[in-house]
Formats: sequence, C-alpha cells, structure tokens
Amino acid sequence: MSVTTDDVKYIAALSRLKVDASELETFGKQLSDILLYVEKLSELNTDGVEPTSHVIPVMNVFREDIERDSLAIEDALSNAPERAGNFYKVPKIIE
Repeated sequence: MSVTTDDVKYIAALSRLKVDASELETFGKQLSDILLYVEKLSELNTDGVEPTSHVIPVMNVFREDIERDSLAIEDALSNAPERAGNFYKVPKIIE
C-alpha cells in the first residue's frame, strides 16, 4: 500500500502534528514501509497459535491475607527524629 502526501497530511491533522512540506514525502515513504511490513506479517500462518498478552507466564505473588498484630506505637516512632505525642513531627512545607 502506498501512502500519498494527502494521506500524510490527513494523518498529521488527526494526530495534531505540524508537518512541513519537506517532511511529507519522507513520512509517506516511512508509513508505506510500515504498512508493507504489516502486510508481510499477515501472510504468516498462525493457525493453532494461542493469542498471548505476555510471553512468559504471569501469576500473582500476593501473600495470604492473615490478620496479625500491628506494630506498637513506641516501636514505630523509635527512630523518628522528632515526635509530637503518638505522631511523627515533620516540618511545615505549606505556608
């Protein structure tokens, strides 16, 4: 399939791209090459090939959701540079 300069202008307009007149021919050739490659890929026999979204198996690695005790407040705040009661004290960043 050959892409004309009018096709390139139309695609550029849809993409909201500004294309100079000097680029029209170059982009037309590149788009034609891409479409020729896709046509070539379409010739491949893919009968019996399962569609995939990943080339390697994907599985969840979530741990079991088991209820357990929380971290004690003293342990959580033990390394805090400053604290205000049972909370971390941080510098004010919004005036």
